[in-house]
Amino acid sequence: MRAAVRRLTLRLGRRGALLTLKGTIAVLYGYGQIISPLNDRRGLCLLLKAWPLTVWAGLWITAGAVALVCAWLPPRRDWPGFLAVWGITAPWSMAYLVAWWPLDEYPRGWVPAAIFGAFGAVCLVAIGWEEAPRARSESRSES
Repeated sequence: MRAAVRRLTLRLGRRGALLTLKGTIAVLYGYGQIISPLNDRRGLCLLLKAWPLTVWAGLWITAGAVALVCAWLPPRRDWPGFLAVWGITAPWSMAYLVAWWPLDEYPRGWVPAAIFGAFGAVCLVAIGWEEAPRARSESRSES
C-alpha cells in the first residue's frame, strides 16, 4: 500500500499535488454554497447581479474539477487547471474588494478579497514553476 501511495505521489509531482489541493478546495467550496449558501451576501452584490449563487457554485465546482483532472497531466500541460482556479477566485476577490471600496457596502470586504486573491495568486505563481527533478534513488526504484 505504501509503495502505491509513493508511486502516485511521484506521478503527481508538486504541481499536481498543488492542483489536487486547490481543486478539492474549489469543489468543496462550490458544493458548500449549494447545500448551505452564505447568509451575508453584501460582498457579492456585483457577482449576484450577473448570476445567482447556484451558478457561481457550479462554476466553483467546475473550476475545481478542471484542476483535479489537470493535476494528472504532465507539467506544462497542466496550465488549464491553474487558470481555472485563478479564474473563479479573481471575480470573487474583485467583488469583495469593490464592495469594500469604493462602494462601502461591506466594511470587511477587504478580508475575503485578500483571501480569495491570495488563493488565486498562488496558482499564477505555481503555473511558472518547474517540476522538481526526481532524486536518483526515486528514479531507480521506479524502474
